[in-house]
Amino acid sequence: MPEMASEALGQNHSILAERLSAVQKQVAQSCAVAGRDPAEITLLPVTKFHGPELVEGLVDLGMRRFAESRHPEARDKARALEGRGALEWHFVGQIQTKKARQIAQYVDAVHSIDREGLVDALATIDRELPLPVFVQVNMTPDEARGGVQPADLDALVEHVLSTPTLALQGLMCVAPLGAEPRASFAKLRELSQSIRSAAPAATSLSMGMSNDFREAIENGATHLRIGAAITGKRPDRT
Repeated sequence: MPEMASEALGQNHSILAERLSAVQKQVAQSCAVAGRDPAEITLLPVTKFHGPELVEGLVDLGMRRFAESRHPEARDKARALEGRGALEWHFVGQIQTKKARQIAQYVDAVHSIDREGLVDALATIDRELPLPVFVQVNMTPDEARGGVQPADLDALVEHVLSTPTLALQGLMCVAPLGAEPRASFAKLRELSQSIRSAAPAATSLSMGMSNDFREAIENGATHLRIGAAITGKRPDRT
């Protein structure tokens, strides 16, 4: 490798390490304020648009779980990292029904189950163990946004529970832009408690991103989906 390229790579790795360390410290501080154990938190770097080399850098820093939201980019990245040991890939983006079975072949969890048709598409996947999934709840009245409306949550949860190929872990949401995130996170926690009689094991809450993960931790988040705060600005796409 040319000397200048090697130096640039080292600088990028150092910056990546600083960002990751800063987020980990902030997570620990937020947990302390909330009276929670940081071990309860699963940190998922979202690496969309970044190449496999960035994921390689995070693996070198001890990370083993990653979130992706675009197929086939996610599939190709998972393949490129096959030689780096047991990594977990969490799919957090919206899924076209026709792509569901393909995505299920390489991911370890899906955070964006939002309709019965998607559940049906995953009902015939071939896996040794059920695929861990989260039901995504839409925190806005806009039907075009991802997620099931709260009024329809119970029915979708029942549909997931009746599908042997899936294992419901809990709920997921994205706080609406421009709104106070605490309100959405508190609502998701309330909805999580409301489904507990039907799904007692579904205790996980996938919520909180770069700008609002502190508020998510306050409200019981177990899975944080953090992109730019760890990975930096996304590369330009042509």
